[in-house]
Amino acid sequence: MTYDTTRLASWIAEHATATDDENALIEGLCRGLTEMGLPLWRVSISTPTIDPVHRGISLNWHAEQGGSRVLAPHGAEQEAVWLRSPIIALLQSGEQFARWRLDKLGTGDDYPLLHELRMQNGTDYVLFLIGFAPGTALRGVAFSMTTQRASGFDQAEITAVGSLLPALGLAMAKLSLSHTLREVLATYLGPTTGGRVLNGQIRRGQGEKVPAAILLVDLRAFTKLSDCADPADVVRWLDEHFDALGKPVADHGGEILKFLGDGFLAAFPVPDASAQPCTGCGLALAAAAEALRANEALNALRRTTGLPALEADLVLHYGEVIYGNVGTSRRLDFTLIGRAVNEASRIEAHCEILGHALLISDSFAARCDQSLEEVGSVTLRGVTSPQRVWTSPLNY
Repeated sequence: MTYDTTRLASWIAEHATATDDENALIEGLCRGLTEMGLPLWRVSISTPTIDPVHRGISLNWHAEQGGSRVLAPHGAEQEAVWLRSPIIALLQSGEQFARWRLDKLGTGDDYPLLHELRMQNGTDYVLFLIGFAPGTALRGVAFSMTTQRASGFDQAEITAVGSLLPALGLAMAKLSLSHTLREVLATYLGPTTGGRVLNGQIRRGQGEKVPAAILLVDLRAFTKLSDCADPADVVRWLDEHFDALGKPVADHGGEILKFLGDGFLAAFPVPDASAQPCTGCGLALAAAAEALRANEALNALRRTTGLPALEADLVLHYGEVIYGNVGTSRRLDFTLIGRAVNEASRIEAHCEILGHALLISDSFAARCDQSLEEVGSVTLRGVTSPQRVWTSPLNY
């Protein structure tokens, strides 16, 4: 028996062109194959990712449960699973096709997945590899199918699936690249800024004037610690503090726009500059208070283990800024630019002098509906008049 997969191959290409819906892709593929009569019980499409949290993505389909998307995290445990997988065995052999009769597994077939499928009455497991162009960590895609039919797959069924691999490979290459592009931009620029770049805001000088609640964070005495500690330890400690201080920013709707060595610049959107009280300022203040509490909890844990603590200085400021691209013609930074950013940096220099971990500018305080304590006035370079600064009476 032969199978005509022309229409299904066309559907795969059309679907991948029109959408990034991965679940719909595997659902449609498996539905099309089962309607042709293939005895599919389980199908999996796996591909590596370029992602700081996850090493790979699997699109899985079961006859009884439908489709699902599974993310494989980085880490030693996942690495051990990967090294004992049929995919790694096929990669090491240099082949692109392999087949295991699950009901006839030998003692040398030391693949936990295959034994698990056999325990669930799987009888035949077929694996294809589709390679992508070299140059990135996106090396290709693995397609596997399993049946519970006693006789397994016949050659015509395997040939039919093989005929779909070029279309499926192109579809998965496109989906993998789309996923990578979104995730990499979100990782390095932030989700909002990354979205703007993907929407075409890529030219130098392109930006818009927006009101923003600004949060500037700086770790005190970090340079001194860097001079006397092991660099690997310093990087690990820095990441731990960034986790503690940065998570509240995202949780309250803000976005870190730039890391500044031992600190970062974040912004909270202000949809309506005339609204009082200012929602963006309220969220920024809540994030700052939570960030300080999280950093102090981290420091308390550090002290119990004899490790150095790093105190943080935070500044909240409000002003109109340019949100857009600055840099050279081929190397750009999408960030906040303007006087308000410079003023926030100059206010931060007074945190240790005034003895407060959080300083709030007068322009920010005027838009906030929470009770604040006036600290005094500071003179900022480039600003004619002294500026009043405030802090929050909240206990950190």
